[in-house]
Amino acid sequence: MIFAYFLGMCSYLAVSKTVKTAVGLGAAVIFVLLVTVPVNYLLENYLLKAGALEWLGPEWADIDLSFLSFIMFIAVVASIVQLVEMLVEKFAPALYGALGIFLPLIAVNCSILGGALFMQERQYSTILDATAFSLGSGIGWFIAIVAIAAIREKIRYSKVPGPLRGLGITFIITGLMGMAFMSFMGIKYTDDTKKKDTTTEVASTMTDSDTNTNNNNINP
Repeated sequence: MIFAYFLGMCSYLAVSKTVKTAVGLGAAVIFVLLVTVPVNYLLENYLLKAGALEWLGPEWADIDLSFLSFIMFIAVVASIVQLVEMLVEKFAPALYGALGIFLPLIAVNCSILGGALFMQERQYSTILDATAFSLGSGIGWFIAIVAIAAIREKIRYSKVPGPLRGLGITFIITGLMGMAFMSFMGIKYTDDTKKKDTTTEVASTMTDSDTNTNNNNINP
């Protein structure tokens, strides 16, 4: 989410000063995504989208409540975040104090809402696919915030130029990490693309030429 779409950058930058708080927030984000995306999947497919209410009867088949998607998704996210906040406050008060205002702000974390909207856009066929997507997204966000927190702890003792200390060097490192992770998808060069297109055109032309030649040989 962070390195591919730069979602959830506010809490990513604010709570990544120590690994301990980063692990706590990352685990909370995994839990929230793991619960909200499947719940929103059920809402989308059995309540909101066009024809979703057909299970109530044929007369409900034409009803389209998709305009309520944003409101319903945010309501589900806010409810789950409230539950997480109460659990953390009850069982880990030190972590609750360290996270501060950023724990309830998970409700407006764009990576959480982004997970629900990506699920809606990609039209997963089963709730299992949606759950796997939410788990993968949460783990990716967890790895990203823990990695940047570990780096920030190390560079605290490095000689960073004054103007770049704090968020400046963090933005630079985040950009470099994003480039590194995006390289796993491969790099497409314009020249290679043009060569492939040219090769395809030549092959197609040769095939058409061979076909015409064979037709001429068959029909004297």
